[in-house]
Formats: sequence, C-alpha cells, structure tokens
Amino acid sequence: MKEIDFSNYFWQDEEIRLRAIEPEDWERHYINRFDTPARRLLECVVELPPTTAEAKKFAETYADFSSGRLMFTIEDLNHSNVGGINLNSIDERNGTFSIGIQIDRDHRGKGYGTRAVKILLRYAFFERRLNKFNDFVLEGNEASIKMMRKLGCVQEGIRRKVTYTNGQYLDCILFGLTKDEFIEMQKEEG
Repeated sequence: MKEIDFSNYFWQDEEIRLRAIEPEDWERHYINRFDTPARRLLECVVELPPTTAEAKKFAETYADFSSGRLMFTIEDLNHSNVGGINLNSIDERNGTFSIGIQIDRDHRGKGYGTRAVKILLRYAFFERRLNKFNDFVLEGNEASIKMMRKLGCVQEGIRRKVTYTNGQYLDCILFGLTKDEFIEMQKEEG
C-alpha cells in the first residue's frame, strides 16, 4: 500500500492521531481492564474480571462506527496505541453530547487525553453542529478535573453522593462547554 500522507488529516494534531478501532485492538482493551482504579473512575464501578471473549467482542462491535457510540483508538504519531476515546450520549435535537476517555497507564500525564478531546470537540462542534459538551467527573479523579478545566469547561454543579463504589458514596462533578466557549478558548490559544 502507498504510504499515507497525514499532513492534512482532520483526526490528528502535532502529537496524536485518532483512528478507528481495529479487531487487533482487543488485546489493549483486555489489558486495560486490569487497571481497576482507572476503570472505577471511568465506569464508576468495579467491573467483573475481564475475558478475552469480551475484549474481542468489544473491538468487533466498535470497529466500524455503527454502534451509535463513536469509538476511537488514540495513537501517537509513531502508531503506538496510547488509549481510547469515544463520542457518546449524542442528542441531535438539543445539540448535546459527552465524551469518554481512557489513557493507558504508561502514557498518562503527557497531554494525550487533552489533545484527543480537543479533536473530538472540533468534530462535534464544527462537523456535527452540536452545541454543548456535557460531562461529569467522579469525585477524586483529579487528573480528569484538571483536564476539564484546561479545556475551558465550566464546573456547572455537583450531584452529591450519587455513585456508590469502594464502600462509599461519591459526588459527580458536572462540567460543560459550549461551542462559543470552545471557539473563545481556541482564539486565546492562538
């Protein structure tokens, strides 16, 4: 196959690229399921032990963007898989959506998550005509709280003691970002 020229590719920036999930991504999904603290923050629950069958079904289900949830693999520009991200809870009528993300343990703290979310925000706001990003972060997930603020999201409230995990009830911190706020943030970044 001819080498691909990514210089004008929408789904990337200077450090990362989003791509479709491929069937061979099942193994990364399977391995990530063993990171209980990260999965608890993402899913708000301790999941049952992972199976290779579940991981393979996950990769197969989301490989072609037909499930309603747009799932992507995040990779660095050397084609190393660094995590996953998805666009979900899309409400076309009201123009709202959410994003889920997990960065692999070895790649956290490098800005990959923030970069990937920005790419999906650009897509949602400028290609899908959506107007409002709504999300929540589980109390104690300091990395995600920091990322939301870095993205320009506004803390809109707290749903108190609504998630039970690890023997305690935790708050969900609500964040939001409008298209206009995103545009303003982009201008400030230059």
